[in-house]
Amino acid sequence: MERIAVIGAILEKPEERQKQFNEVTSHYKGIIKGRMGIPFDTDDVAVISLTLRGDIDQINAFTGKLGNLAGVTVKTAISGELKK
Repeated sequence: MERIAVIGAILEKPEERQKQFNEVTSHYKGIIKGRMGIPFDTDDVAVISLTLRGDIDQINAFTGKLGNLAGVTVKTAISGELKK
């Protein structure tokens, strides 16, 4: 069963992290429904919000890969199962 999820990610030193973050993200483009990024240049941080629709295994795998990147912190909120 599919779910809706929101991933909030904070990238420290985004110029060093962005390439790896985008590589992981591109592998999950099929479940990503929206993306918003806000740079905080004076703080050398970027905040990225991703909205997803997929099964729990896909969402967890994606979140895990992002969370394993150095300098990237992620938090995820996941809905209950969606009715078809």
